[in-house]
Amino acid sequence: MATYLDRIVAAHRESAARDERRLDALVTEARTQPATRGFRHRLASDPRLSVIAEVKRWSPSKGALNPDLDPGDVARTYEAGGASCLSVLTDREFFRGSPEDLGAAREATALPVIRKDFTVSALDVADARAMGADAVLLIAAALDGRELVELHQLATELGLDVLVEVHDEPELEVALEAGAALIGVNQRDLVTFQVDHERAERMAAAIPVGAVKVAESGVRDADDARRLRDAGYDAILVGETLVTAPDPAAALRELLV
Repeated sequence: MATYLDRIVAAHRESAARDERRLDALVTEARTQPATRGFRHRLASDPRLSVIAEVKRWSPSKGALNPDLDPGDVARTYEAGGASCLSVLTDREFFRGSPEDLGAAREATALPVIRKDFTVSALDVADARAMGADAVLLIAAALDGRELVELHQLATELGLDVLVEVHDEPELEVALEAGAALIGVNQRDLVTFQVDHERAERMAAAIPVGAVKVAESGVRDADDARRLRDAGYDAILVGETLVTAPDPAAALRELLV
């Protein structure tokens, strides 16, 4: 049975196959961008559990979350609430995001920003740097081992931090072989799309000392945040809970355990 991720990645691979832009030109453009803000360093240097607050309009499983949000306003609210970093969806088809959302959010704050998208090609990596991202997401389940190594290397060469997302121990092995030093564990099951809270606790113990550990998806409240902190995570990535909250800044402060 095809998962949400399967369908989304297939669409992105089809788009990448049609993209006739020259990689060398995009890499040259990417290298002209100002220095990045240090996404991984910011997470590693915060003594508390860091929050990566996400600008997210839509979910393929739940539909509209906050479709008319102003990314700059949301980013400023997150910064005021104590977020360490921002995550911005740039996928248009499935999440209603855009590179313009990322640009507006980054311009509105001093926080490092990760481009949250489904990176499947070197062009995607260069695009992330060119649009102003400080970090890029690579999903182990969406890439083979060779692709993960090559895209991780290119991102690093362009000055981007790389969050490698894994779901289980075999994917973690592949991530570590690619040189990942910033590892996200997605608590959401790829088949059912349900959140498995025990997954993150189990996986935390398998991630080597020295890697920055990020728990993703399904973080609802301070109890969830505290459980993940106690399991050994350095940061949590939170989207739906914040963008649907009546007071996002207050909701974010509750997660700073």
